[in-house]
Amino acid sequence: MTFRPIGYYVHHHGAGHRARAAAIAAASGRPVVLLGTGIGDAGIDLPDDRPPSLRFDGSDQAPCRPAALHYAPLDHAGIRGRVARIAAWIAQESPSLMVVDVSVEVAMLARLASVPTICVRLNGERGDTAHLEAFRGATALLAPFSRLLEAPGTPDWVREKTSYFPGITAARARDAPMAHRVLVVFGRAGVPGDGTRIAAAARTCPAWEWRVIGPAHVPANVPPNLTFAGWSDIPEREIAQAAIVVGAGGDGLVGAVMAAGRPFICIPESRPFGEQHATATGLAAVQAALVLPAWPVAECWPNLIEQALRLPPEAQSALHDAAGARKAASWLAELAAPCLEHAA
Repeated sequence: MTFRPIGYYVHHHGAGHRARAAAIAAASGRPVVLLGTGIGDAGIDLPDDRPPSLRFDGSDQAPCRPAALHYAPLDHAGIRGRVARIAAWIAQESPSLMVVDVSVEVAMLARLASVPTICVRLNGERGDTAHLEAFRGATALLAPFSRLLEAPGTPDWVREKTSYFPGITAARARDAPMAHRVLVVFGRAGVPGDGTRIAAAARTCPAWEWRVIGPAHVPANVPPNLTFAGWSDIPEREIAQAAIVVGAGGDGLVGAVMAAGRPFICIPESRPFGEQHATATGLAAVQAALVLPAWPVAECWPNLIEQALRLPPEAQSALHDAAGARKAASWLAELAAPCLEHAA
């Protein structure tokens, strides 16, 4: 039997979308085709939809836009090219499902092309018209986080339509933690870390080794207990080796920390629809992290580390599922089951 493929649209802002897609595709017994800008030979590479500045903040500067769309700039050749490429692939391959992670516009395009859609639903207050209409038109919704972290304002019908799969990308590394290591993590989608503030924090905790991964500005004067290690392709191993992790509230980092079971100091960053703040609020509610509104003054760090070490480890275990990717792949296969054979 020849299975019709499952399409998986991958947003190119941040690394989490592609990591989820790769994990689900690897766990799937069905063909999964990735579509996105920068995919290269891994799937269907789409023209770039960003403005000429290549700085993407979700704003299209359009003088008029339907309420059901978020990003629809006018007279953009990249937008025309990606819409045509997606539509041509759908017409040629007749996918059984289109997983959209994330874009209300691509979800609507696939739905208009008569493809059942699965919307990946990130955390936050997403009660605007565009999100709700994409969710309404979807066959089902996939949340890559625990139900315990759900934002309070999420409508009941959205919750009922959602299946929750924490741990999709969070492999549990086997490395033992290094005593007295603080790992500070910065991702690609956020603002680079302020090395001066990190250095000041490290100086107040001389008994602790501080290590920074991800983009960060390195100050001129770095204390001997601080290392700026740059970007890491295996952050889960770095996290497993840490005694305490400090970072933002993105799905990828939160999932990796929950998988490793390390004390977590979460400083959520500003994101559209309050995504990270919603996750951080949930983490604080179940005592899975010490949540701070902003980077604190240096003198606070010794006490904050002590507070983080007192967090109950069982709170994190409840937020992680080591089989998340496999369960998500099986769930998608069940949804695709009515469309088993490739159309002749």
